[in-house]
Amino acid sequence: MKKELLVPAGDMACLKAAIFNGADAVYVAGKSFGARKFATNFTNEELIDAIKFCHLYEVKIYVTMNTLVKNNEVDAFLEQVRFLYKNGVDAILMQDFGMICLVREIFPKLNIHASTQANNSSYETIKLFYDLGIKRVVFSRELSIEEIDNINLPIEKEVFIHGALCISYSGCCLMSSMLGGRSGNRGECAGSCRLKYDLLDNNKIIRKNKYLLSTKELNTTKYIDKLLNSSINSFKIEGRMKSPLYVGFITNLYRNLIDGKDINLDEEIAKLKTIFNRGFTKGRLFHETDTDLMNILSPNHLGLKVGKSVVEKNKIKIILDKGQILRQGDAIRFVNSKQGMIINYLYNKKKLLCKEEKDYCYVDNKFNLKDEDIIVKTHDICLEKEYSIKQKKINVEFNVWAKVNENLIITISDGIHEIKEVGEVVKQANTAPVDKKTIVKHLSKLGDSPFICNSFNIEIDNDIFIQVKQLNEARRSLVKKLIIERERVSTKYVEKNPNFYNKKLNYTHPKIVTLVNTEEQLNACLNLQIERIYVNSLDLYNKYRENNNVFLVVPRCSYKISNLLVKNNLVSDYFNFSNTNSCGNYSLNVYNIYTGYYLNKLGLLNIPLSVELNRDEIMKFIELYREKFNFNPNFEVLCYGRIENMIIKGNILGLSTDKFRYKIVDNKLRKFPVFYNNDRTHILNYENISINDINNCTIRLDFYDESREDTIRIVKSYQ
Repeated sequence: MKKELLVPAGDMACLKAAIFNGADAVYVAGKSFGARKFATNFTNEELIDAIKFCHLYEVKIYVTMNTLVKNNEVDAFLEQVRFLYKNGVDAILMQDFGMICLVREIFPKLNIHASTQANNSSYETIKLFYDLGIKRVVFSRELSIEEIDNINLPIEKEVFIHGALCISYSGCCLMSSMLGGRSGNRGECAGSCRLKYDLLDNNKIIRKNKYLLSTKELNTTKYIDKLLNSSINSFKIEGRMKSPLYVGFITNLYRNLIDGKDINLDEEIAKLKTIFNRGFTKGRLFHETDTDLMNILSPNHLGLKVGKSVVEKNKIKIILDKGQILRQGDAIRFVNSKQGMIINYLYNKKKLLCKEEKDYCYVDNKFNLKDEDIIVKTHDICLEKEYSIKQKKINVEFNVWAKVNENLIITISDGIHEIKEVGEVVKQANTAPVDKKTIVKHLSKLGDSPFICNSFNIEIDNDIFIQVKQLNEARRSLVKKLIIERERVSTKYVEKNPNFYNKKLNYTHPKIVTLVNTEEQLNACLNLQIERIYVNSLDLYNKYRENNNVFLVVPRCSYKISNLLVKNNLVSDYFNFSNTNSCGNYSLNVYNIYTGYYLNKLGLLNIPLSVELNRDEIMKFIELYREKFNFNPNFEVLCYGRIENMIIKGNILGLSTDKFRYKIVDNKLRKFPVFYNNDRTHILNYENISINDINNCTIRLDFYDESREDTIRIVKSYQ
């Protein structure tokens, strides 16, 4: 399979920039259900235009519907899928497990891609999606290229190769949701990872006021050969919030690299630094270290260093680095003073107005700067002009047959489609015969159409007469028909009714289950005869494994889940649970009854409802489930404990393995416990969740650093 360059488009201008600069495919979102809610995105009318435009240029278009879906949104979600399917979208990206399974049943011929938000970080998860008939998976950014290659399944592999990095495993971040009610799983991420934090060690500040969770930008331009030699099918660029300039430039850069064109990569990276960068990293894909993955100094666009400044009276003298140029219209930033400006007036060495200058130049001192500073360029006016949207042209060929007393025949061909136009009978010319040059002249007038013609096959008699009007009308008709033909999609539309099994059974379920981190918490729960106890330590589990009510918390985001399973498990990732004795964690993101249904069908012992649902939504969920499926599974709801806000690959904060020693603190002085184990950094919420008056379900209580006495007291308050 050809390697696909997949490019983001937040609006129509970005979509055109992607296509005209060499994208093989683009991904976009509608106004609902996309994981970038605050991008411009597309209305349904614009989506129809976008699908046609992409297919006109033989570019595939994928639509992201990769948010989690609540019960009252399911009908609208399915209707949007139906709309996109009928209008010829090439695939839909999804996160919500219930919607993935339901859509597979209703629309079995529709291509579905499992979004990176589905946390595709393990072999078993990929195997499940393959078995479900998913065409492609978007791998977690945390996997290495070797790990991806070693997942030897006949499913298309898509991997991010450039752009912003989430610090948490995608689909596993609840930070924004817990702090401000803006769920990353619903496309509303507030960027909590781009804020400043202090790091505490036993309440002593050891790192102060740093962007401890802010990553650099992924950049794999130097590793294109390894990517081309990998099993990855689609190279994905991140950036649906980015400008047409960014989209056009980055598409062109990777297009040239993939095609093996000889470019000066250092010069291109310098341009890229001007357009947007937070510093660059090769990412976990190529084994980046924890330290080099992060930029703790700034989460913003750093620009390209171009020189330094010296203040002279009412002007700022800028001494440019070798090879650097400043132009009127460029934007610069003074690093230390944190001031920025667009250069409306640029002055040369004689302090006269000029358009551009090298070596050194002057700008007005708008900010009353007094100290020397470092200058970075954050916008280059020439790049804006160079990568302004220029229409890409499709090569076509005209064939003309013009014989006396026969109908004029003109065809247009793009190498795949051939369209014929039959005209009037060709007559002998009395005066002013039409020659080949005249025919070429009028058929070549393709104007702002998407076509350009450099090839003509013309067979004509001598001294023939053809009306110029007939040539022009034939050209316009042929162009219109070819556009329609290229835009046409042969959709194999199939829609079926889903077939839900009906157990009609009621189970007896535990009233309370607990999760523990310490042995004294475990003993307290054993003494209280808790029916299921989730143990967050393999050593502790092994010590008490003979107790049938003790379950191991299997590490999240593990590459090979099957190697970690024991007799009783609490699992956090999607896979086929049959033949395992497994309960599910709230990280399975059960937002709607269909996710619960399909997880139960796979063999999960419980249905752990999402911690992002409120009490009313939980009670309505349980009611709807019983109405729809007519049986009562083991609903489980977290009613007490610290929610895990993030899980991060590596030891990015440099912690020891002491689980209770560290905290990070935000600007509102909220303290978040943080610990490191199993090559993962875990960030817990700053406060305990507390829900009361929940009926008809199992209550889950999570204990972190509570004492034995506190554990007993809290359990008894729910009994």
